[in-house]
Amino acid sequence: MRNGEPLPMADGLVGQVEARRAAWVIVQMIKQGKMAGRAVLLAGPPGTGKTALAVAIARELGEDTPFVAISGSEIYSAELKKTEVLTRAMRSAIGVRLREYRRVYEGMVKKLEVRFDRHPYNPWVQIPVEGVLTLKTTSEERTFTVEGSIVAEMLEKGVSEGDVVWIDEETGRVYKVGRAASAERKFDLASSRTAEMPKGPILKEKEFVRTLTLHELDLMHSRGAIFSLLLGGLEEREISPDVRRSVDEAVKKWVDEGRAELLPGVLFIDDVHMLDIEAFSFLSRAMESDLAPILILASNRGFARIRGTDYEAPHGIPLDLLDRLLIIETRPYTKDEIREIIKIRAAEERVNLDERALELLTEIGAQRSLRYAVQLLTPARIVAERRGSSVVTASDVEEVSKLFVSVKESAAHLKQYEEAFLR
Repeated sequence: MRNGEPLPMADGLVGQVEARRAAWVIVQMIKQGKMAGRAVLLAGPPGTGKTALAVAIARELGEDTPFVAISGSEIYSAELKKTEVLTRAMRSAIGVRLREYRRVYEGMVKKLEVRFDRHPYNPWVQIPVEGVLTLKTTSEERTFTVEGSIVAEMLEKGVSEGDVVWIDEETGRVYKVGRAASAERKFDLASSRTAEMPKGPILKEKEFVRTLTLHELDLMHSRGAIFSLLLGGLEEREISPDVRRSVDEAVKKWVDEGRAELLPGVLFIDDVHMLDIEAFSFLSRAMESDLAPILILASNRGFARIRGTDYEAPHGIPLDLLDRLLIIETRPYTKDEIREIIKIRAAEERVNLDERALELLTEIGAQRSLRYAVQLLTPARIVAERRGSSVVTASDVEEVSKLFVSVKESAAHLKQYEEAFLR
């Protein structure tokens, strides 16, 4: 944006100036807390940047903003109810940033000695049973005898002498910070991060910040210790309303105490016309909830039958829900915009186009479809490489356009040989 106006091309977005201007207004409404009870509908033909616009809105809200994208057809699962799938998607789009203080042992590993013994159930396997660990900071050095589970975690995370670690006093969890800058370097090239030598005492209190989604908290509360150990996760089982209610109460308590903050994210439902009347009713109720993400819907349909009914409506969405949506229209790209998009995609896929090839792809994008033109980029590069050239020419594009037909050509082929196809 420049002076509140979208640029013709910026951050990979091309054209759709009116839609991007409307999206900017949506972002301001979200930041001012004025989106309660409302949602957004992106309506336009296929390949007009609806998904890109939804992603752009989420990015404008901040890099920590959760973004969940699903298709309307994904709710029809054999294992879960439709409303359960939608609930999980909505709660996955709401983040909770937790702050907690933990007592940890922090220092550089000066010495690590491990004693191994036979596995209790497999005498041919050796496991760590205990270790002697020496930690060092700029002002203190201490030696500890540590149990096998902590040693095993350190070995699993590749902790060695010279690494800076944190060890949680209560749980024994180990976090590898990186290689101490003052430690001896074993390799000229290494992937491990460099860390400063810790200062002060080894045992100290540190603040930890981590972000979880409401759905992740639901899963953590719904899994008992026995289930986690013996039966694995409960991902495909429905989560009871009581569990979600207790999670919501806990989160609200943490927010009131200043230990957490909510990060409402974006739930993007593409092909929203695939939802049925039950799912639309659920979304209408969910939009009124205190814990609801920003809901962005997208449809490429005109008038369509509302699934589960005999009624037709614009975009296949019930009129009572449509009345609560802020509708943003996307329009077909102009020829100049198609050219710029193809240039961007060619650069991303490292396809070197000459001018005539670019113009031919632009023509194909305008006459057939932009997606089809973009799909031809990589095949054209492969054909060019076969003849020993690193530059894609118009003849390469023409060759692959004969090998891979567009949707319109495929439909004409079906009509021509209709009798020969199975019904």
